[in-house]
Amino acid sequence: MNCKIKGGGEGKTANTGSSYGLATYLEHEDYDRLKNGERITPFFNLDKDSISKSQLVKDIDNNKAKLCKSDAKFYSIIISPSEKEQLSMGKTEKERCQNFTKFIRENVMQKYAESFNKGLSANDIKFYGKIHFDRDKSTGKGLNMHCHIIVSRKDQSNKLKISPQTTHSGKKAMGTVKSGFDKTEFYKNVEAEFDKAFSYQRIKEESFEYCNALKNGSIEDIKQQAIKNVQAELKQERIKEQSRSRNNEIKGGIEL
Repeated sequence: MNCKIKGGGEGKTANTGSSYGLATYLEHEDYDRLKNGERITPFFNLDKDSISKSQLVKDIDNNKAKLCKSDAKFYSIIISPSEKEQLSMGKTEKERCQNFTKFIRENVMQKYAESFNKGLSANDIKFYGKIHFDRDKSTGKGLNMHCHIIVSRKDQSNKLKISPQTTHSGKKAMGTVKSGFDKTEFYKNVEAEFDKAFSYQRIKEESFEYCNALKNGSIEDIKQQAIKNVQAELKQERIKEQSRSRNNEIKGGIEL
């Protein structure tokens, strides 16, 4: 499971102006799918399945009370399950798409809201999602379904500023806990929610915790992940051994 949060700079990730550019970019796949007689997926939000680009842009662009010209107005979240993970979401593209949309609404955006540590829920987040199905350009094969989400800098009430680029502290200052977005917890929670929602048996090597330790961790972090791997393997061996013992006992009882 690959999760990214983008925003800022130039080009399609620019976010201090209108959301029109990003929304237009997210329609780039629609033409090819229509030409090939394939179903396109419209923009969706928490409670609506089909929303026009003009509605999206109007809603996001008007939700910016008390933001300065140079302030971020929205952010982009990309949720990309692996091909193996996608296969656990359904047998057909349509089924996988429906289940993925439900997962974004009920799980991803709820965990996004919770990661601000402000007592928020998905109902407080103004967002619009769109599912893409880009295939491997060289072969035209493979599953590459992923979701792009445009999320407003302001909450639904247009009163609260919420930025996923504000680092979470977790420390206390003057008796109160500093607020901020905890990206690490968000990524870990999205992964855990996916595994639970689709009964996905994730091996340690494809977990966020493991991959993050190898990419960004210290030598001690990598060492700890290696220890956890060995412990997990030993646990699986014990479970298998116990299962074999029970089966042998059952067979012995039948023979008697």
